[in-house]
Amino acid sequence: MKIKSIILAAGEGKRMKSQMPKVLHKICGQTMLNYVIDAANSLNVEECIVVIGHKGEEVKKTLPSKVKSVVQEAQLGTGHAVMMAYEHIDQEGVVIVLCGDGPLITKNTLRELMNFHKNGQYSATVLTTDLDNPTGYGRIVRAGSQLKKIVEEKDSSFEEKAIKEINSGIYCFDSKDLKKALPLIKNTNAQKEYYLTDILEIIKEFGEKIGVYKTKEYNDIMAVNSRVQLSEVEMVMRKRINLMHMENGVTIIDPANTYIEKEVKIGQDTIIHPGVILRGSTVIGKECIIEHNSKITDSEVANQVTIENSTIIESTIDTHSSIGPYAYLRPNSRIGKNVKIGDFVEIKNSIIGDYSKASHLSYIGDAEIGKNVNIGCGVVLVNYDGKEKHKSIIEDNAFIGSNSNLIAPIVIRRNAYVACGSTITREVPEETLAVARSRQMNKEGWVKRKGLQIKEDK
Repeated sequence: MKIKSIILAAGEGKRMKSQMPKVLHKICGQTMLNYVIDAANSLNVEECIVVIGHKGEEVKKTLPSKVKSVVQEAQLGTGHAVMMAYEHIDQEGVVIVLCGDGPLITKNTLRELMNFHKNGQYSATVLTTDLDNPTGYGRIVRAGSQLKKIVEEKDSSFEEKAIKEINSGIYCFDSKDLKKALPLIKNTNAQKEYYLTDILEIIKEFGEKIGVYKTKEYNDIMAVNSRVQLSEVEMVMRKRINLMHMENGVTIIDPANTYIEKEVKIGQDTIIHPGVILRGSTVIGKECIIEHNSKITDSEVANQVTIENSTIIESTIDTHSSIGPYAYLRPNSRIGKNVKIGDFVEIKNSIIGDYSKASHLSYIGDAEIGKNVNIGCGVVLVNYDGKEKHKSIIEDNAFIGSNSNLIAPIVIRRNAYVACGSTITREVPEETLAVARSRQMNKEGWVKRKGLQIKEDK
């Protein structure tokens, strides 16, 4: 059976009060629209068509390459939006219509809807659910398992307002009946719009059956029309993502305060502490400990790594290394095995070899650091001359004493030592101690001559 999807994503979303198209607002790192596209593609659709309108070019730029788009120049209702995809509707198969602002719809719910539609031999099927507070939604008036009518809130009677079953805005149509009905809808209403619900009435007039499939997963049909609803949907999605990781063997100590985006992968027996933010395409290995308030973006962390209260961006960390607390790994930092990066260490565009350590208060930029190197407290690799960046190379087993400055470009050879407090401007040969500091001079009586004595309290 051929399946096509039409996703309605043309609306402005005025209640969002945003310069951005509503469907491009993100939920756990991914646009609302792309969640809906993913759900449609989970049905192995032959073609996915997105109806764009308000700031359509911005929306189009975010679409996957295989997704087609059609333009609804004037937003004249949901029925009019589907009309824009008329040429893509075949004479056979099924069309599923989805809402671009409903990112919580799942593969399972869509498959259940499709099976209900097929098994009941319906020409169209409406996805519904029960809400304790159905205010604002169209009410479903049934005739058994079939649809009698959908009544909008403003048109409903007192008895109809009491109905809790509501229209989700998601539909399944037989292609030939949808194609036949679309040219017949009219805009004879106060808003002068073409409603998708009118197509259901037209199909009924053909003598065909309209099914009603009610899902118990009411969260699946939540739509976003405001910033408040955006936050509510984000909470649901975050809960789903965290639950998936916990079911796969990850310990999340406080799921309500853990923020993991959709594409993140985490290995078994890793422990995630409260306040952690994992973003983008981050991959965390097995048996890691990610301590509180760490933020990791688009990075790869191997097995058995500990990260404490640190920020890591577009970097890699190999096995058995420890990072933090309060470390900052900027893009293209590559940390080897069994490395110690301590508190208040900043690294950028650098390679740190296995078993090396920078325990505290250092800046390492544009460097290649070998194995078993010690970077002392307060060391700065001075990589910028005001115009260009330069590279520092520190070879295996070198020792850089505390409070030293290495002025790049510079090479510190194997087994070399740099004395504390040195400013190094030339290459240091193998097994050499480099001392680059002024000789200490003591001037006796200087404080008294200057009258700088501190008076003691009586």
